[in-house]
Amino acid sequence: MFSPLQHFLMAAERFMTQTPWPIITLMILAIAWAGSRSVKVVLGCLPTLLAIGYLDMWDDTMRTISMILVCTILSIAIGIPIGILMSRSDRVQRVINPLLDVMQTMPSFVYLIPVVMLLGIGRVPGLIAVVIYAIPPMIRLTNLGIRLVDKDVLEAADAFGSSSWQKLRKVQLPLALPTIMAGINQTIMMALAMVVIASMIGVQGLGQPVLKAIANQYFTLGIFNGLAIVGIAIIFDRVSQAYGHRLQKHREVVHG
Repeated sequence: MFSPLQHFLMAAERFMTQTPWPIITLMILAIAWAGSRSVKVVLGCLPTLLAIGYLDMWDDTMRTISMILVCTILSIAIGIPIGILMSRSDRVQRVINPLLDVMQTMPSFVYLIPVVMLLGIGRVPGLIAVVIYAIPPMIRLTNLGIRLVDKDVLEAADAFGSSSWQKLRKVQLPLALPTIMAGINQTIMMALAMVVIASMIGVQGLGQPVLKAIANQYFTLGIFNGLAIVGIAIIFDRVSQAYGHRLQKHREVVHG
């Protein structure tokens, strides 16, 4: 049942670890520029990536990035439709909100127990645990973004004879995009936090050296790998935030 997930994760990991480092670095810098259009952000990414490579943490970092990438894609694919469903129906929102509250307040270690009981130890169980932990902001902010769309805009769309699907696709989702981007940003941050904990059940990446450092009291190993995680988090955060701000400005210009 979960073999497509495993293939997707393995393909992402293979691509990130086997592609030569200059190509991956250029790709990340190009994505950073496309998202932020800021030279500062791009220049901040470069020394972080070079330091990770110089300190021999490149492979683990690429495994972590591939894991975050797959988790984020899955969270978007599952979270946006649920968020749309919640925005359409107050009853659905009343049912799903308590579940999201439980998901967000549950200690992250507890997620590992049912996943390990049902699926054992390995990458896919780890991936599922990370997605469950990271998805609530995606669902909440999609719902919020669509609900905050101006009623006058929706009335105008109705006056032009838009169907509910056209209204969703061409009015509500584009206008809710800055809020949805904030949800994606939060999902990435939560996925990064969970990846370290998921290393306890076999998720490869920067979490495993941290775990090893805790078990054996290797201070330097733990600090360096911890800083690498912080470095990736800052890159993801700055790029996605800058993209969200650009969308916000674009929306204000369109409204103006």
